[in-house]
Amino acid sequence: MHNRTPRIPDQLVPNRAELDARFTVELASVVTGARRRALRDGDRQIDTAHLLHSLIETDPDVREAFDGGPRLARILGYLVQRSIGYGLRWQGSVEDSGAVPAVGEPAADGWSPSAVAAMEGALDRALVRGEPRVAGLDLLAALACDKQCRAMEVLARAGVDAGWLAGRAAELTTGSSRQA
Repeated sequence: MHNRTPRIPDQLVPNRAELDARFTVELASVVTGARRRALRDGDRQIDTAHLLHSLIETDPDVREAFDGGPRLARILGYLVQRSIGYGLRWQGSVEDSGAVPAVGEPAADGWSPSAVAAMEGALDRALVRGEPRVAGLDLLAALACDKQCRAMEVLARAGVDAGWLAGRAAELTTGSSRQA
């Protein structure tokens, strides 16, 4: 029997100690929340919309990036409707925006190729800043750079410009790393 529990991709996190070393506590909670959301929705893979939903629910810095309540309320409204509305067309399909070159095999067990690309992009952003841990804002900025992923489809429907969001996340990340 196939295990339906999405796992963290091996290429990102080979063991629990590596997870603790690379992710902030908030981002580890985001991954756990996205996994739980995928299972509850009956999805075979964690996709970028699961990551976005969990980011917004878990990380106060990510909520700050959206600059206010009305915008967040619209985004959460779309995300909540996902399992009963427009998200139904996503069920049973693999999210692949082309961010990761297809090699015939799924990118990682339980993760969409776009979600893997976003996690890798978040890791890269933290390394460029010289930070050992990946923060939620790193993941938000990485999501905003993939304009064809499901998270960006949700944001576009809510009227959020991906370029503005990537810039805002980068601005807040730079500001928080200078304060630390």
